[in-house]
Amino acid sequence: MAQHEDEQGAQRLPWHLGVFDAHCHPTDVLASMQAIPGMKARVLTVMATREQDQELVANAARQFGVNENDAKSANESDGSKDHKLIPAFGWHPWFSHQMFDEGEYVGSASLSNDQKVSHYQSVLTPKSDDRDFLLSLPAPQPFGHYLAQTKAYLTEFPLGLVGEVGLDRSFRIPESWLPDQSHERDSALTPGGREGRQLSQYRVSMEHQRKVLQAQLRLAGEMQRAVSLHGVAAHGAVHDTVAETWKGHEAHVPSKRERKREEAAAKAQSGPPDTDEGPCPDPAASGPKPYPPRICLHSYSGPAETVKLYTAPHVPCEVFFSFSTTINAWSDAADDKSGKVETAVRAVPDDRILVESDLHTAGDRMDGYLEAGVRKICEVKGWELEDGVRRLGRNWKRFVFGRDGW
Repeated sequence: MAQHEDEQGAQRLPWHLGVFDAHCHPTDVLASMQAIPGMKARVLTVMATREQDQELVANAARQFGVNENDAKSANESDGSKDHKLIPAFGWHPWFSHQMFDEGEYVGSASLSNDQKVSHYQSVLTPKSDDRDFLLSLPAPQPFGHYLAQTKAYLTEFPLGLVGEVGLDRSFRIPESWLPDQSHERDSALTPGGREGRQLSQYRVSMEHQRKVLQAQLRLAGEMQRAVSLHGVAAHGAVHDTVAETWKGHEAHVPSKRERKREEAAAKAQSGPPDTDEGPCPDPAASGPKPYPPRICLHSYSGPAETVKLYTAPHVPCEVFFSFSTTINAWSDAADDKSGKVETAVRAVPDDRILVESDLHTAGDRMDGYLEAGVRKICEVKGWELEDGVRRLGRNWKRFVFGRDGW
């Protein structure tokens, strides 16, 4: 069958097979949301990151969300222009300083000015004695309230994820807006992001970031939801933090002696073929766990060696890796397969790789970045486009739904 080509002679992307964006932020530009029904992408996995966008993501899911009937459909060509979004609710490490532990402030639902200063002095590094600067930062939110809110959202949206969450050693928190800078704000952008502000010298301590991440991972385990995970300059810390959640729950990996014994027993078995389909599934097997059932390391920038830690046989949850052309630093040379990102892509098992745009605005640009990501992954993996789109689609469905079927 002849391959369809575009005006430049390149093979057209088979959008009709279903292209799924594993991680994006269109609620950062609310006006762009109305472009979603006309997008070529089949489904967008939309992340929340901070106080200002949790309800925005929920509202977007109420308007455009994929429902359980959609998810049960087996036809890969199925898709509705009105059902094109999976929501994810999470508190990003860039905003983790805006969260406080009520237990440290005698169950306070809000902090006094002195408590606010104390909180920021404890979670920011280096410690700041600039009281005016600390008081200019957003009012910290009680973590228990956020977790209860997230649990309510996940209950409302049975297909919802936890994300974007994670760890980041490199970011610095932005300075606050000065009174005479208010006119510089881009009113099209959802408040709370950097928005071009100068960066301060302060970072959020890894101890505090880990506390925020661990609580969200536990919630994902309790609700049995997949997680979209951010990790920058902290790949070892991310792995160790996630691995702590499954400690004591590792999958049993048979030894060589055990495998030989099982093979010998199978050969020695006599009588008619065993038609027993095996033991009845344990109802608790899919119930609450201390670790998430599935995790995606989004725009993965770590080394190929770390991929093996997540895909080792003893790891009890499925770990996926998504890549983008907006964040990942691909090699400039088209035929260079030795770059860090290319090497990591090749190290990821074929059934664990995803594509994302990580873009803040919906519409043609998001489709364009998504297509570029698909083509790049297929090129590095050596896949034909049609085969690659099918593979990436199956992988996304298993990451989000826990199964291959749409």
